[in-house]
Amino acid sequence: MHKLLVTGGAGFIGANFVHYWLAHHPQDRLVVLDALTYAGNMASLAGCLEQDNFRFVHGDIGDQDLVETLLVDEGLDTVVNFAAESHVDRSIHGPDPFVTTNVVGTHSLLKAAKKVWLARGGRSHRFHHVSTDEVYGSLTSEAPPFTEASPYAPNSPYSASKAASDHLVRAYHHTYGLEVTTSNCSNNYGPYQFPEKLIPLIILNILEAKHLPIYGDGLNIRDWLYVEDHCRGIDLVLEKGRVGEVYNIGGNNEWKNIDIVRLVCQLVDEAVSADGKLQERFPVAPVVTGGKAENLITFVKDRPGHDRRYAIDAGKSGKELGYEPLESFETGIRKTIAWYLANEEWWRAVMNGSYREWIVRHYA
Repeated sequence: MHKLLVTGGAGFIGANFVHYWLAHHPQDRLVVLDALTYAGNMASLAGCLEQDNFRFVHGDIGDQDLVETLLVDEGLDTVVNFAAESHVDRSIHGPDPFVTTNVVGTHSLLKAAKKVWLARGGRSHRFHHVSTDEVYGSLTSEAPPFTEASPYAPNSPYSASKAASDHLVRAYHHTYGLEVTTSNCSNNYGPYQFPEKLIPLIILNILEAKHLPIYGDGLNIRDWLYVEDHCRGIDLVLEKGRVGEVYNIGGNNEWKNIDIVRLVCQLVDEAVSADGKLQERFPVAPVVTGGKAENLITFVKDRPGHDRRYAIDAGKSGKELGYEPLESFETGIRKTIAWYLANEEWWRAVMNGSYREWIVRHYA
């Protein structure tokens, strides 16, 4: 039995990890710590709050006293750190919160873990840090995918802040002996993702007949990873990963942005045209009014420092951990679209208030 502190557990990947872990490790104890900023949503943890082995704590990872108290009082032996500001566009418009959360916040977590786990008797423990492929920078079209040995070359305030946090985690292992692992993942998609990210933004804009904004020429390439495959990968790192090591978790699934958008357009059109109830719920969707979602595609000015291509080589994770993604993009994207169509109440609530204003301001 393990007792885990999951930071950022009300966010997109964190919430999916909580659902995954409770389903696959029902004997374990989970404590979620989340500041509930715009990206944290209690509705994403529906069904978890009633479970005896689950506790939610509203708080900030930068509150070292709170983290220390939780580690001691709950007897926690594992930290899985998802807490992060993660949207590149937001980091360009306002980088300060990214440094505060991703760098200073991660450092506070490390200090708390060191004090409780090392200074108080050297308890068995694991600090797992969740990072991103963006720390490696950008690839040309012919370059091989990133490996764990690829040099760091972050190009946005977001990726720079994540790179800094990765280095701090490494330093706390090599300097103090904290038992850490780090995983760098490719672009995640799936349920509970906030609609500032490409795939949910496109799905919801189609349903409301809004422009589908595509940066530049739309030929930027990303490796896409279904979020549950990511959760399985972290599970394997915690179970089999070597202390002090970094593991890349990818989807073996490179797509151009424009091709993703066109596929989503096709699949949403098919889903809505085949279901009269969906047509009633989304009467302005292009396929309902005689059009096609693809006609909503609009190319907009490229964002500053837009990396051309990311790709992950997950060979080390496959060889050492037995990791392999189960979902292809075609199967994962169908599951994702079905989830958003079935959970209108969730994303309507997310899109209310200041969050909607930000989306309109930057993506209108």
